[in-house]
Amino acid sequence: MTTQQETRPPAATKPVRWATDAVATMREGARLRLDYSEQSLWRVDRMIEGLRREGTPPVAAAPVLRGLGAYAGEVIARRTGAEWWTAGGDHWVRTPDGRLWDPIDEARRCFAGDGSLRLLCRDATSGTRR
Repeated sequence: MTTQQETRPPAATKPVRWATDAVATMREGARLRLDYSEQSLWRVDRMIEGLRREGTPPVAAAPVLRGLGAYAGEVIARRTGAEWWTAGGDHWVRTPDGRLWDPIDEARRCFAGDGSLRLLCRDATSGTRR
C-alpha cells in the first residue's frame, strides 16, 4: 500500500516537510494544535499577527512564515486535491481548476499586515472541494 506522501509529486517534498515541521513546532513551542483544517487557519493568522505585534525581526520570522504558509498550502491541497508546483525556488499550490496560489508569500503578507491565510484558503477552496 502506498501512502499519500509517496504518491505526491516531487514539488511537494519541501513544502510538506516545512508544514510538518511547523505543526510540530507550534505543538511543542506554542502549545498550538494544528489539524490541517480550514478552521485552524484562524489560529495561524493570529499567531502571525502576534509575531508582528511583538516586533519579531523579519529575518527571524522568515522560517516560521515559510512553515505556516506551507501548512496553509497543505490545508488547500488536502481539501481540494491541489498539487504543489515549484520553479526557481518558489512553491505554489495549483488547484484542480488550474488556479495557482502562493500561500508562502501570503504568510509573508500576513506578517506585513496585509494578508490572511484563512481568506486565501477560503478563496482557493471555494468551488473546488473534493
